[in-house]
Amino acid sequence: MSIHIVALGNEGDAFHQDHRPSGLIRTYLGRSPLVSGDESSLLLNAAAGTVARPVFTEYQASAFGNVKLVVHDCPVWDIFDSDWYTSRNLIGGADIIVIKYNVNDKFSFHEVKDNYIPVIKRALNSVPVIIAAVGTRQNEELPCTCPLCTSDRGSCVSTTEGIQLAKELGATYLELHSLDDFYIGKYFGGVVSGSYGILSVWMGMTPSFSFFETEKMPVLKAEASHYNSDLNNLLFCCQCADVAFYHPDVKGAVEAHKIVLCAVSHVFMLLFNVKSPTDIQDPSIVRTAQDLFAINRDAVFPGASQEPPGNPPLRVVVKDALFCSCLSDILRFIYSGAFQWEELEDNIRKKLKDSGDVSNVIEKVKCILKTPGKINCLRNCKTYQARKPLWFYSTSLKFFLNKPMLADVVFEIQGTTVPAHRAILVARCEVMAAMFNGNYMEAKSVLIPVYGVSKETFLSFLEYLYTDSCCPAGIFQAMCLLICAEMYQVSRLQHICELFIITQLQSMPSRELAAMSLDVVDLLKKAKFHHSDCLSTWLLHFIATNYLIFSQKPEFQDLSVEERSFVEKHRWPSNVYLKQLAEYRKYIHSRKCRCLVM
Repeated sequence: MSIHIVALGNEGDAFHQDHRPSGLIRTYLGRSPLVSGDESSLLLNAAAGTVARPVFTEYQASAFGNVKLVVHDCPVWDIFDSDWYTSRNLIGGADIIVIKYNVNDKFSFHEVKDNYIPVIKRALNSVPVIIAAVGTRQNEELPCTCPLCTSDRGSCVSTTEGIQLAKELGATYLELHSLDDFYIGKYFGGVVSGSYGILSVWMGMTPSFSFFETEKMPVLKAEASHYNSDLNNLLFCCQCADVAFYHPDVKGAVEAHKIVLCAVSHVFMLLFNVKSPTDIQDPSIVRTAQDLFAINRDAVFPGASQEPPGNPPLRVVVKDALFCSCLSDILRFIYSGAFQWEELEDNIRKKLKDSGDVSNVIEKVKCILKTPGKINCLRNCKTYQARKPLWFYSTSLKFFLNKPMLADVVFEIQGTTVPAHRAILVARCEVMAAMFNGNYMEAKSVLIPVYGVSKETFLSFLEYLYTDSCCPAGIFQAMCLLICAEMYQVSRLQHICELFIITQLQSMPSRELAAMSLDVVDLLKKAKFHHSDCLSTWLLHFIATNYLIFSQKPEFQDLSVEERSFVEKHRWPSNVYLKQLAEYRKYIHSRKCRCLVM
């Protein structure tokens, strides 16, 4: 694992007696016991180049155990003016961003804030940001609260200004009065370690340093989509099949699902009365449906799957025997998302030796997949290979979400009804597959009551099953959706909700965290109750990291003894930091100061 840190800004011009630069990054890497590296090679890398002053210095070291640390230290902001492409790539590829400035250089601070911070915000991804205010304020007087007083505006950057900048970027604010081992190792190193711990959660790693040594962070990584394989398995198993294609001269029948066929073809929409010829307004599609298929409600033949009495598959006659003999391959092509065109052509050529027959069948497939109003849009069907089956189905199946067309099951929720399609539910949810195919009441019932879930949450759940995506309205909705996903054992949706909640909380500035009415402790309790171990562990660390905010909220008292002990042990700011801060404030307030106006 490697961590990329980008440090921006100039924190001062101080030098040690041996004339080595004592910048924040150089001191952190050069003196930390966790770092090993060749100092001379690092300095040579910094000096390599044709320009008199290098744009950035690159450091490489080992930190946090066996983690490779790559740091780009950019002391000059000119890079954003001269080379926007390089600067954008640096920020976009960063895992942690450090913005540093000297508290006694107020002119440079405002220049950066006005000209460069807006640029950084546009290029910034959801990564930890640290604002480091370096130095002891010279000739500092206690900031006056008088609205007319301007005594603190010309000399140094105030703490309030630094905190405001941090809030704009959703960053952690840190004051380093000196670039010595104590401040850099204890404070700056601790914040970087905390950022590394949060970053490790996203990258599926376990932090390996003392900040988290008593408690391993969870492995939280998105589960790969199995949307395409779910639909392919639906065809292979033929569960909930509601249509059977056959030809009198071809042995056996081929079963399929109306909802999937209609999702990819307007011909099948016409055949199964989802749309009328007036809706489609394309004579070629209407002609294909009439010339190729015919519904026979009286047909009975062996080989069809056993269905509940009174609900047999709809029998459809395929008028072209050659097309019917290739129908199993055509359906596999359709269920895969209609993008493996060359594979379909190869399979048809293997079954039909005559090139004329092959061309005839392929042309019929093109007509089936034709888009209304477009002339021969499938002329170059190789372009279908560039399409992802997930995209193809997620946009087309959504058309049937919460609509009665082809629906064969109705959920009753909070006094209202939500129509759905068994085939999609069975393919995408193992719990529903067992419910509809086992010896349960739901297997023989059309109206199914749902308890413990709101209609809005259940619709979001169905949207994920149909489209493999979801977009919760907020943290509360995401938690409700996570609970629903846990109830139906859809693990990937649980992970999506976990990541959504973490992302939302992570992006909130301190003021918003303090003012929000959302009960984070209640989120923690729910995450634990519903076996969301990754989220519950992350929330516990989140409460500890924002100790001063959450310890003032009433719900903080609802933490268990074990949880409270963990939070107190890993809290930030720590008691040592607060003690040092109190001593500094006592020193500042002990100085004589007066208002220049009042």
